[in-house]
Amino acid sequence: MNMFKKSRLISWLVLLLSLIALFLSAWILIPAPTMPLLVLSVGAREVCPWLLVANTIILLTAWLLLRDSGRRLALIASLIGLLICGWELASIAPAQAQMENAMRQELGQDYLNKIPAEALSQMRSTPFAFIDSFRGISQGKTRHLEGVIFNTPAGDDLSMEIYQPPEKGIYPALVVIYGGAWRSGSPKSYPEFNRYMAARGYTVFAIDYRHAPRYRYPAQQEDVLASLNFIRENAAKYEADAERVVLFGRSSGAHLAMLAAYNSNVLPVRGVISYYGPVNLTEGYNNPPRPDPINTRMVLEDFLGGVPQKLPKQYEVASPISYVKNKVAPTLLIYGSQDHVVQAKYGRQIYQGLQKEGNTAVLLEIPWAEHGFDAVFNGVSNQLALYYTERFLAWAVKTGNGL
Repeated sequence: MNMFKKSRLISWLVLLLSLIALFLSAWILIPAPTMPLLVLSVGAREVCPWLLVANTIILLTAWLLLRDSGRRLALIASLIGLLICGWELASIAPAQAQMENAMRQELGQDYLNKIPAEALSQMRSTPFAFIDSFRGISQGKTRHLEGVIFNTPAGDDLSMEIYQPPEKGIYPALVVIYGGAWRSGSPKSYPEFNRYMAARGYTVFAIDYRHAPRYRYPAQQEDVLASLNFIRENAAKYEADAERVVLFGRSSGAHLAMLAAYNSNVLPVRGVISYYGPVNLTEGYNNPPRPDPINTRMVLEDFLGGVPQKLPKQYEVASPISYVKNKVAPTLLIYGSQDHVVQAKYGRQIYQGLQKEGNTAVLLEIPWAEHGFDAVFNGVSNQLALYYTERFLAWAVKTGNGL
């Protein structure tokens, strides 16, 4: 009797685990309707190798140990989960090939040969390493200055986090602008990325800006420009080369980075990198994604102070696509094809505009990725994004190819 109860308990446990694993795996395919579910959807896609292993273990356990009615259901659930994960992982090789082709087509077939060998030796050697999904990505030693105040608009201190290579010197500057729908976030976010880049020979300035709805545009852009002024005036103090600067942003931070790169002359920006950044705010308002987990229209109204029908000029001047012209900074655009916050079509839109004006622009799309795909530093999507980001960055500031 005890053995029977134990067997039933194991059967129910395996069945429960198979259903949980299937539920998590399903979010690789399901678009998230709400913000909490968006977090789940992003996470599932980026820890896909973990889910693959979990589904495999559960499948084998059900096959070998179960003999009751729950066996079939557990096998079906884990097999479906396994197939979903397998689809994503099978998509990596063709996606990487397309990315490599896009880089070579725009930067030149020999663009890697122009990057110093020492810089190349510090970069990731492969776009995706399955084992790194489990062991993580080594970041290296850095120096970190916390809470460096660069401006005090309206009595509010704005600060930046500065990450420097381990050895003293003068290094290219990477200005990092966080995302958060212009209403939340911190320069302390994504420290792994900042440490990684600093360890590879960049002085990283992760900056802050004022948030909506308390402060509306152009307050955020003014703060970005203030940070660039601070960097220009204090470059030597913080071991940065003010003549070799690249702007990097995520989501709303990418929007601010593109505005600064295309429509200011505070610093000679050698390149701009946009991870899933909004580019056309009027169209974004009029055609929000379906589903719309962040309530795009409310976010834009809070940021700009109203609707585009009443504030058409405000929406226009706040859109990076309005400033696309000849001889803007070389641009790397990375978007997730499954993004339901900033759809990939906007990346294609500004890419086409940049190309039409004769600018250097690279568009990379990750077929399975959602918004915020780099939230897991050693996740599937970020491994690909990081591989090409560090190569574009070195091409822009270490070869003389940037503006």
